[in-house]
Order: sequence, then C-alpha cells, then structure tokens
Amino acid sequence: MRVLAAMSGGVDSAVAAARAVDAGHDVVGVHLALSRAGGTLRAGSRGCCTIEDAMDARRAADRLGMPFYVWDFSERFRDDVIDDFVAEYRAGRTPNPCMRCNEKIKFAALLERAIELGFDAVCTGHYATLVDTPEGRELHRASDNAKDQSYVLGVLTAEQLAHTYFPLGSTPSKALVRAEAEERGLTVAQKPDSHDICFIPDGDTRGWLADKVGAEKGEILDRSGAVVGTHDGAHAFTVGQRRGLQLGVPAADGKPRFVLEVRPVNNTVVVGPKEALACAEIAGERFTWAGRAPVASTFACDVQIRAHADPVPALASLEDGMLTVRPEVPFDGVAPGQTAVLYDGTRVIGQFTIDRTVSAVPVEV
Repeated sequence: MRVLAAMSGGVDSAVAAARAVDAGHDVVGVHLALSRAGGTLRAGSRGCCTIEDAMDARRAADRLGMPFYVWDFSERFRDDVIDDFVAEYRAGRTPNPCMRCNEKIKFAALLERAIELGFDAVCTGHYATLVDTPEGRELHRASDNAKDQSYVLGVLTAEQLAHTYFPLGSTPSKALVRAEAEERGLTVAQKPDSHDICFIPDGDTRGWLADKVGAEKGEILDRSGAVVGTHDGAHAFTVGQRRGLQLGVPAADGKPRFVLEVRPVNNTVVVGPKEALACAEIAGERFTWAGRAPVASTFACDVQIRAHADPVPALASLEDGMLTVRPEVPFDGVAPGQTAVLYDGTRVIGQFTIDRTVSAVPVEV
C-alpha cells in the first residue's frame, strides 16, 4: 500500500511508521502543524504539536529513511476543534476535544487529502485493532487494555476505517513499544506521553475558558430551585464537580454537594447530593456507526462514557432519530457533551454525543 504515516513526534507514531516500512509499504511521514503560534518546547507531558515535536518526527522519519513533510492544518483545527470546544462550554456542555480531533482532523481532513494524493491508508500510533470480515472492516479494542484507544476512535465511520492502519493494536504493552524504539535507534523512545488538552499546554482549562468565554457572576441552586451560593462563571463547572463550590447555605444533611447541571441560558449551576449523579438514561441525536449498523432498532451492548471508564452493560434503542441508552447499573456523573461509545464485546458498534441525561434519583417535591 501507499501509506501516509501521521507522525506526532511521539514514540507510538514513530514505531507505527517503522512497522509500516517493515511491512513493505510505500510510506511517507507527515506532521500536522495545528497551531500558527506553536510553542518551541513541550512542558513535560503537557501539550503537543510544538516545534520540538515536529523536529522529533523529522528525526524519526530520517532514521527510517522515508520522505517527510509538515502540513499546516491550523485553520481546520481552530475551526473544528478549538472553536467547537469553546461553543460547547458556552452551551453548558462538556466536550471531548480528542474525539473531535480524530473525527474532523486526523480521519477527515488528513484522510481526505491523503486519498486525493493517491494514498491507500493513513497510519497512526493509536492502540486499536482492525478486523476484516465478510461484512466489512470492524474496529476492536487493542490487546493492551491499559493503552486501548478504541474509545477515542469510536467516531470513525465504515468508509474511514477502510483507509486506516493501526500497526500497534496487537502489541501486548507500551513497554514493548518503547523497547522496540530503543532497538531501532529512535530518539523518542523514552519521550513522555502527551496528556491533557493539547491546545491548553499549561493545564489551566478554567483560566483559558474564562478568557475565551468570559466570566459572569451567577447563582448556584439546589434541586428545588433555592439559591445556595454564587459563582464567578458557569463555564468553570462540570457535572460531578465537588471542589470550588461557593456555597453559603449548607445541605440539610450536612453532606457534600456536587454539580448536577450547568444552565448557560440563565447562567446558573445546580448542585445536589452525590446519589443524584446516578444517571438512568442517556440519549443523543448525533450518532455514527463504526462499520455495519445494528440490524435491530433495540439491541444489547456495553457502553463506555469516558476514555478510561469501565464499560457498562446496557440496552440501546433507536427511534425517531434519537439513540437512547439505559444501563443495567446507573452511570455516575454524566454530562451533556460527553461521548458514549457502544461495544459488542471488543468490537466498537458506534458512538453518540450525549444531549440528554435522566437522573436515577427523582427530585423531591
């Protein structure tokens, strides 16, 4: 195949590209410049896409003897990931920018350009497995559950999966990837993994959002609608949050209260007891299938609501363009804007953005 290897400058993408070369493919490396004003150096494991990362990717490509290019995707990244992130918070939702980046940049914008240039597939260092069956290509969990990234790849469609290549999916552990990088003489062998949101390298999401969204004082309410405190900006709160609440009225039972809901329309935050975070139902209109779609409108599945959460057995149903999921055991602290990924064993069925949640604990009247 003609393979375009997306090289972030990290060890995973470098080893993935090396394995593609070993497999006999015609491989070209590309690094995506996602910021017009990217930093020079990384702050440890925070951030990515710096000049240092681009140079690390180039050195890896040189070591592997492959052509290498840097493509400017900064405008697409700003429009499809950063602006979306800000808009979601303005709407009182909790977005996942890594999902949007995979959906809009790596496997949409990058893949589209790759196909236009005659490449057969885009290769990345994601930990996930592709399985070809008579019914089409399937996306499965990686062999290493600790590194499995199938959740953030749940946004991929059947057409996109047909042009993807994940050489690391069957690797038993990340330690083996680092050891392989050492053996190949790749300088990124011990480079720290990236964490947090790449476009907020200092990790201060609250301060970054305050600058973008603006901070306006508002009220904190309990579930009955009574005012129990004030806040300096609703954007700074997420469902399940306990710390940082400025509550002037203690709970009747004396127990801590948690954020249950963010209402941007009237700039209020709703708090309540921990048990009220239990969620009996989630639903959303924005869904996609990773390969073949379910045959039945109602089907059993496992649902994962965060990248590192345990999957929960559930019943999913599709009716009038709305995908609804009811877990056997209530979810804990689900926020609109999060992504729910549906599994059948290790296979990813599809995903949806959560628009509505239903608490398992009714409001006492």
